[in-house]
Amino acid sequence: MVRGDRSAVAELYARHVRALHSLAQAMLRSQEEAEDLIQDVFLEAWRRSADYSEARGTVRAWLLMRARSRALDRLKSSGSQRIAPIEACPFDHTSATTGDQARLRQIVSQMPDVLREVLLLGYFEGLSSAEIAQRLGIPTGTVKSRTRAALGALRASLGGRDE
Repeated sequence: MVRGDRSAVAELYARHVRALHSLAQAMLRSQEEAEDLIQDVFLEAWRRSADYSEARGTVRAWLLMRARSRALDRLKSSGSQRIAPIEACPFDHTSATTGDQARLRQIVSQMPDVLREVLLLGYFEGLSSAEIAQRLGIPTGTVKSRTRAALGALRASLGGRDE
């Protein structure tokens, strides 16, 4: 893509569109908005392909971070407070195997509601601890404690892997 090869964009799209679509659909809760966002992300990837650095992560992670960031921008600009239920969370956008995806979904679904809620608000809506606290009507310190507990539970359940 850096050299202007249009077939590279087609290959990139074919490899990563499902993961990006899962993430966008779960965050935006709209097929039309998800498709529009994906088009924007691939256009941005084409224009900014020189910004990619293998040292900072995989192409998939680079694209997913762009998609997540753009989705959060859209949610914040629309004033939306949509949050995906755990069943809709696209854990398949990681490099995990199908078994790992199911395991991650199960771990998160079995968390106490108070832990799952802060985790999902932080990840899918990109809210800060202060914003989560305001949304839930609880102290910021409580949000931070619950986030630490949720991430600790994930680490422990996944055997301490930092994947």
